[in-house]
Amino acid sequence: MRRRPVPRPVPASPKAPPSLAAAPKWLRSVILVLTGLVLVGWFASPVANPDTWWHLATGRYIWQTHHLPSPDPFAFTTASAPPAYPAEPTVRQFNLTHEWLAQLIFYLAWSVAGPAGLVLLRALMLAAFCALAGAIVYRRSGGLYRAVMAALAAAAVAGNFAADRPFLFTYLLLAVTVYLLETGAGRWTIWLLPPIFLFWANCHGGYFLGWVALAAYSLEALKAEDKKRPAPRLWIAAAASVFICGANPNGFRALTVTLAYRSSLLQGSLWEWQHPQLWPPDLFAIVLFLSAAALLWRRRGVRIADWILFAAFSAAALLAIRNTILIGWLGPILIASYVPAFALPVLAEFAAALLLIAAAVYEAMQGNPLRVEQWLYPQGAADFLLARHIPGPIFNSYEHGGYLMWRLWPEHKVFIDGRALSESVFHDYQRMLYAMPSQNGEKSGLDLLDQYGIQAIVLNGFEYGSGAPYLLNVAFADPRQAAWKLVYQDAQSMVFVRDLPPGVAALPPSDIFRSLESQCSTHIAHIPSESLCAPYLQEVERRAGFSPQGR
Repeated sequence: MRRRPVPRPVPASPKAPPSLAAAPKWLRSVILVLTGLVLVGWFASPVANPDTWWHLATGRYIWQTHHLPSPDPFAFTTASAPPAYPAEPTVRQFNLTHEWLAQLIFYLAWSVAGPAGLVLLRALMLAAFCALAGAIVYRRSGGLYRAVMAALAAAAVAGNFAADRPFLFTYLLLAVTVYLLETGAGRWTIWLLPPIFLFWANCHGGYFLGWVALAAYSLEALKAEDKKRPAPRLWIAAAASVFICGANPNGFRALTVTLAYRSSLLQGSLWEWQHPQLWPPDLFAIVLFLSAAALLWRRRGVRIADWILFAAFSAAALLAIRNTILIGWLGPILIASYVPAFALPVLAEFAAALLLIAAAVYEAMQGNPLRVEQWLYPQGAADFLLARHIPGPIFNSYEHGGYLMWRLWPEHKVFIDGRALSESVFHDYQRMLYAMPSQNGEKSGLDLLDQYGIQAIVLNGFEYGSGAPYLLNVAFADPRQAAWKLVYQDAQSMVFVRDLPPGVAALPPSDIFRSLESQCSTHIAHIPSESLCAPYLQEVERRAGFSPQGR
């Protein structure tokens, strides 16, 4: 005899009541379409993340060579770098290989449609991620407007993560997993989970977050089931999903490597691995507090899966800023599920449509998003290096390493980049970047340039978060030094060489400050909130005895 599907527990919140008056049927369809357009437009912004480029370079390498990028083909320092902590070789191998399928997909999107392909792929993925929050709310409450508000609330937090990076696959596939678990425990769609996890485990190491969702719903089903009639379908699918995750280049190391990141000073210094600040509250903190309040208020009717997901995602979010999006997505679902519904007048429904139209028009007026923010990257310097056949090895800044990988390989390998492969190289890099003197038995920054055999330097001017200038540039403006010559400068970067290639003339040292001024002015023009480079530059020019008016 065919078994009946076991009823799933539902939140205790009431179904959304009907409107006070009947709205036209077409209005809700219009609102759904407008919401989708607003979500896509919200996440469609120009390519502007420095890590995007090394992901593209890696995807291109995999496509062209049919091999994973191990050993590292892009940085000449990786192979000779000694491990700074015991787990570093494992972390390095993981960072080189765990995102290979996502990187390949990004490169193919770029190959087909250039920047537009990359921007649209990212916008659609994040829009679907937020739309799934709305779909879960609609299934739980039956309220269209609650669902729309949940999707838009999730988008408000997810807007901080609109970057072309493989973590997008974890966010989207986690949402897909929760949706399937929410809707498909007694249906054939539950069998979609194992192939999803196989794909996920080869796109990004965050697949173990999906294990949390599997555990949450499996435990909830265990309590809800009639013990005489267990539902093995969900548990078998969950077990198969966990098991198949091992079919990737790193097996089941994702969780242990993530924990090992805590042993790395380099990883720990990255913004995305910092603890979020809860006060003054930002959107993440507000969603966190409101969802916790909703759960506590309706605690007797809260589902087991919701308690588990909230506890796990809150812990992850409080450990690292990069995980705040998890609560940004789950929180609106919980709030909409447990806060009582109320009726909307027809006028409010038309007002909602008008607001969505206004938001869509505003997004359309922001200019063409299907492009690269070229002002962020050393395009001119890369063109100069290739056109003039400047010899390497080169020294470069951490933030521009990915772009130079994309533009210069295989002609040049970089010194360092955003893959964070070596703590010892990063330590030397900082000494070189700030031209540190010799101390405590360590070589000076300028001596390290000799040790690494650096022949050319491609360098921007500032760490714009703090405004601090990279003092290696300033050291080369000293007229007493003759080892390095400035040969190129613009509003993004400068190029220095030891020996002048044929046909390349040295520029006056004063052009170093001209470039620094252009870089600072350009950055402030685009991001006025990051203006600290200006007072720092004035102080550096004062100490160097340089007068902009006296050039």
